[in-house]
Amino acid sequence: MKVCVVGSGGREHALATVLGRHHDVVVTPGNPGIPGSVDTPATAIEADLYVIGPEAPLVAGLADELRAAGRLVFGPGADGARLEGSKAWMKQVLVDAGVPTARHGTFTTADPAYAFLDTLDGLYVVKTDGLAAGKGVVVTTDLAEARAAVDEYLSGAAFGDAGRTLVIEEGLTGPELSVLAVCDGTRAVALAPAQDFKRVGDGDAGPNTGGMGAYSPVPVAGDDVVAMVMEEGVAPTLSALRDLGIDYRGVLYAGLMLTPSGPKMLEYNVRFGDPETQVVLPRLTSDLGELLAAAAAGAIDRAPTFDDGAAVTVVCAAEGYPRDVRTGDVIDGLDAARGVDGVSVFCAGVGADAEGRLVTAGGRVLAVTGQGPDLAAARGRAYEAVGHISWPGLHHRNDIASAAVAAAGADPGGNR
Repeated sequence: MKVCVVGSGGREHALATVLGRHHDVVVTPGNPGIPGSVDTPATAIEADLYVIGPEAPLVAGLADELRAAGRLVFGPGADGARLEGSKAWMKQVLVDAGVPTARHGTFTTADPAYAFLDTLDGLYVVKTDGLAAGKGVVVTTDLAEARAAVDEYLSGAAFGDAGRTLVIEEGLTGPELSVLAVCDGTRAVALAPAQDFKRVGDGDAGPNTGGMGAYSPVPVAGDDVVAMVMEEGVAPTLSALRDLGIDYRGVLYAGLMLTPSGPKMLEYNVRFGDPETQVVLPRLTSDLGELLAAAAAGAIDRAPTFDDGAAVTVVCAAEGYPRDVRTGDVIDGLDAARGVDGVSVFCAGVGADAEGRLVTAGGRVLAVTGQGPDLAAARGRAYEAVGHISWPGLHHRNDIASAAVAAAGADPGGNR
């Protein structure tokens, strides 16, 4: 089967790598670090299956355009992609479906937003309604900071029109969890759970980012927790979407908080997570292409299978990320990093200079994934590989999966 993967980041590199175990893969537009990248629009490529990676083309209706041309597509149409395109609409779907979620309100003016903030208990979450590349969220215990976020979003100063409507939520406590569910419009099957790290600095310090690392499996999320998420979250959401006439064929990325009163849905994304994809898919032992094609055809008939090991991803970011990013620096050490046993390096914000050398071209540049028999081994391999990579201003978190490794009774290895 020939598969066309749409996108240009580390998620798409991971998708292409795992799909490439069994199928021929082309990636558009890709990047110079992703084999099989072509500068050809997806609509001009002949393939048996199209897998759309990023949220922006899904919200813009690329899946609809391809389906209208008779193509088999994994990814929701624009109607279903509204789950990520509008957080306010997504929250209403959760309420209508009876899915447990945080108390929240939607606002377009400041005074009602301030009043709602005053009703909360000291942990404030302010989100853009529209797409903000994973950065349109402020989580703070400082009321003044929350009010400032309201002002910046509503004025358009922070994220333009994406923030002129915003959602405010009560802050929840507990471990976060990501469950990626593959949906065929009626049925859904869960992929292995993952946990990601949104803050830029160690110990969850600094601003939110698109994700600085992830690991899988998640010790606090066994089969019973995943089953509860599917039963109480994903299944009623799919049912609510069908009631709205939406045939959802793609990923429902459930972002959850495991609160003391049970899992609560923070939000849905409508595509594979990044960097969760880089730890979940490498552990897959069944055929990813067959699963996604079955979902795209509305006919999932089996659950995916995963190995018994673990994977840890460390994101290597450019100087200044997530704010003013420096680009154009030559990336050294990739061959040595890829030479570490059990390591894959997925290219995200990567370009090429006039001499054909790979250079930094975005905020999150590389996702370095280590695999091993357990989290401690996987983590050690990932950080060993990261140690081979360099460019001016490179930074990464040193604590990805360290708490999970320590909780399992192993030495997390300290900062590397």
